Amino acid sequence: MHARHGAAGLDKPFAFAFGRENIVPPGESPVKLYTYFRSSAAYRVRIALNLKDQPYEMVSIHLTKDGGKQNTPEYRAINPQMRVPALTLSSGDTIIQSLAIIEYLEEVYPEPALLPVDALDRAHVRAVCEIIACDIHPINNLIVLNALKKLGHDQATVDEWYRSWVIAGFEAIEPLLKPGPYAFGSRVSMADVCLVPQVFNARRFKVQVEAFPKIAAVEAACAKLPAFDKARPENQPDAE
Repeated sequence: MHARHGAAGLDKPFAFAFGRENIVPPGESPVKLYTYFRSSAAYRVRIALNLKDQPYEMVSIHLTKDGGKQNTPEYRAINPQMRVPALTLSSGDTIIQSLAIIEYLEEVYPEPALLPVDALDRAHVRAVCEIIACDIHPINNLIVLNALKKLGHDQATVDEWYRSWVIAGFEAIEPLLKPGPYAFGSRVSMADVCLVPQVFNARRFKVQVEAFPKIAAVEAACAKLPAFDKARPENQPDAE
């Protein structure tokens, strides 16, 4: 069964197209991205869509207002996990989980490539992506941070929890990065797509990113690219 579009109770979509004109076939709509400006997972997908030069509509799912729009029955009908991002295609099919979405985009829109040609190099890129998406992010997302507060931990303790896991992850990533300007050389890869949003969150929680010079250099190089700049949280229509 296809997920519903424009479900009642959700914010109206706002159209967004990046780069050159992309002509959507007659009778079809651009893909629809369910997003939240400050979600690092949604941020990854915005970068990937921009790099692939694909037009998309965005529907803001506010994660904290009114108990969280992700918890409404309308959004649950779109994404049973009740998290962002979710990407609904013109066919009505919906993909959830940021890495699954980015891998889909890579397969359907192979240029510009976000994975190297060599199998070993691809594995190294994916390893960095998974450190971020599977090790750092899951224990630092909003659900976990709220759970820590419910267990009686104050904000300072929660913030320190966040920083400690980011630092542990960055300590693993830093020696894995190759000579730049990007994470794995002269071309942007999925590693950059995942790393930049995590650095944004690290700075929000006052992690000293400059203690990781390779990571800081990747962030600076990517910041010069329009695809990354357009995806930044403060440049989103739902930014607060």
